[in-house]
Amino acid sequence: MAGSVLAIGGIAVTAVLGLGAAMVGGAGATSQRVAAAADAAALAAADAVSGAVAVDADPCAMAARVAAAHGAALQDCRIEGLVAEVRVTAGYAGFPASAGSRAGPPAPVAGR
Repeated sequence: MAGSVLAIGGIAVTAVLGLGAAMVGGAGATSQRVAAAADAAALAAADAVSGAVAVDADPCAMAARVAAAHGAALQDCRIEGLVAEVRVTAGYAGFPASAGSRAGPPAPVAGR
């Protein structure tokens, strides 16, 4: 009888540790997905504002569509000249994950 209780306890501990590892792995994957969505949305907005991609939509509307295609929601979008800055969010297991990105031409280097 004591062996059965010990075996059930071992199985329960293993199950809890396995579930914890799966949650940590899922959170890491969500973090990477949100970062990729932010990068893609910023690039789309910068391309739209620079004219590299001919679109009729507002650059921020284009960023929102790209973020949604990656499973994220656009929270903030700012356009300054040819530079686009965005922030996107997505959720995993009830917790929010957010990331920001900036895209546009490189800043001038001092002294050149």
